[in-house]
Amino acid sequence: MSRVGKTPIPIPAGVEVKLSGKILSVKGPKGMLTREIPDVFEIRLEPGLVAIKPKALDPELSPLHGLNRRLIANMVEGVTKGFTKELEIQGVGFKGAVQGRKAIFTLGYSSPVEMDVPAGIEIKITENVNIVVSGLDKQCVGDFTARIRSYYPAEPYKGKGIRYKGEYIKRKVGKTVA
Repeated sequence: MSRVGKTPIPIPAGVEVKLSGKILSVKGPKGMLTREIPDVFEIRLEPGLVAIKPKALDPELSPLHGLNRRLIANMVEGVTKGFTKELEIQGVGFKGAVQGRKAIFTLGYSSPVEMDVPAGIEIKITENVNIVVSGLDKQCVGDFTARIRSYYPAEPYKGKGIRYKGEYIKRKVGKTVA
């Protein structure tokens, strides 16, 4: 059995967890999330706690046990606090803007890059260079920020591009003229 998977998940006040068949739904003050639980696991709902355990003791299920426990814990955290990731744009003339459900980035290409913002994700751009992506689902927030960053990852020579806030880019020395 997984050490991570053994620990029960505490349910804070104001959060409601329901299990109908294989679908686990978590409803809280910020919204509602649902996830399908694999057949090999059993969910126990107790007052103030949720526990997950495998139906059979199989060593191959140990990593999945911990993973599914963490996914459920992230659902509980998402409907109570939510998740946030921050990005920075660096470079002369590089900027971003939000127009409705579209994010538009000017990154030195011949035309601006436009992205549709998925449902359940909020994006705010301040001072044209600070991007804050927030939402209930940790996986969606992380995926969307990674997609934004992939348009122009920070390069090592001048440091321009899109980076996570606080990310350190190891700089390289450029060519010298002899």
